[in-house]
Amino acid sequence: FKQKTAYEIYQCDWSSDVCSSDLHLLMSETAQMRDLTDAKTIQDFASVVQSRERLKLLLILTVADIRAVGPGVWNGWKGQLLRTLYAEAELVLSGGHGALAREERVREAQSAFFARFPDWSAADREAYAARHFDAYWLGAPLEKQLRHQALMAGASGRALTAEFETDKFTAITELTVYVADHPRLLALIAGACAAAGANIAGAQIFTTADGMALDTILIQREFDDEEDEKRRAGRVIDLIGKALRGEIWLKEAVARAHRPQRRLSAFTVEPRVIVDNQSSNRYTVIEINGLDRIGLLYDLTEALYRLNLNIASAHVTTFGEKAIDVFYVPDLTGGKIENDDRRQQIGRGLTAVLEAGPQMHPSGA
Repeated sequence: FKQKTAYEIYQCDWSSDVCSSDLHLLMSETAQMRDLTDAKTIQDFASVVQSRERLKLLLILTVADIRAVGPGVWNGWKGQLLRTLYAEAELVLSGGHGALAREERVREAQSAFFARFPDWSAADREAYAARHFDAYWLGAPLEKQLRHQALMAGASGRALTAEFETDKFTAITELTVYVADHPRLLALIAGACAAAGANIAGAQIFTTADGMALDTILIQREFDDEEDEKRRAGRVIDLIGKALRGEIWLKEAVARAHRPQRRLSAFTVEPRVIVDNQSSNRYTVIEINGLDRIGLLYDLTEALYRLNLNIASAHVTTFGEKAIDVFYVPDLTGGKIENDDRRQQIGRGLTAVLEAGPQMHPSGA
């Protein structure tokens, strides 16, 4: 493939219904905005790609496209998502048995992790492996798994334990939160970030088998000076703790923290909410497109909570001025939301959040 340029890859001999101007976004958007443990996600993606050769070419194009955007766009998290999507789609396209291969890849990920802990007993390894679902072993890079283990080992019961890591090169500060899970947790974390004036650029959400949340939130860097940024990250984590303990009123705190963002004021993104029952065999998928702003994720997750929706999986991404947040949600019985009136109610409620802008919330939010 070294002989091929990105343009030549793009101009591959795919049929006209497959080759489109948006093709170069297909793999990155699927990896970042969809649940890769959902079989329907992989089936839909593979049906567009159609062959293993095209999958290889698309991976090359996707990596080149992401890395060409700028120095802060590519990271290990996106690389891991693309590897997972590639492996899952390759199994479908080659006629392989996805479930068996997935189990093998989970075992490989666990073996690589446990190789770093040669003193652990077999019982210790079995117990730790059982705490994480397959999505974690397939979706979190090894270096992140090691950091998570250290964080979990230092935790005190089910109370909040958190850490941060700054990266001046990517202009991203990464917050990792380990705490008892509950339906409003993501809203509280997002609200605390907004109250601190932090703009969320992405999120990776995991839940352990014993009911703990292991969430990674990526916020845009604010200070050039490393020590200033570290102090700022500490303040954000402190606010998250206060929000979880009910020591601050988030709605008011978020409103106080709002400040106009001149860069975003020059753009217009048409609000769009898609309530989709076709993209998953198990959940209703809600895709929300709108102009990015500080507090947007908080407003959306609060609205979902007020709509009595539990978030089974969340995929938070930003593309410049545009935020695309995708939530996998069940109805009260654990299945899809089949009632048309209910889906329309959800669409109206979330559209109202996008149209209201900062400092304004739907009734009851």
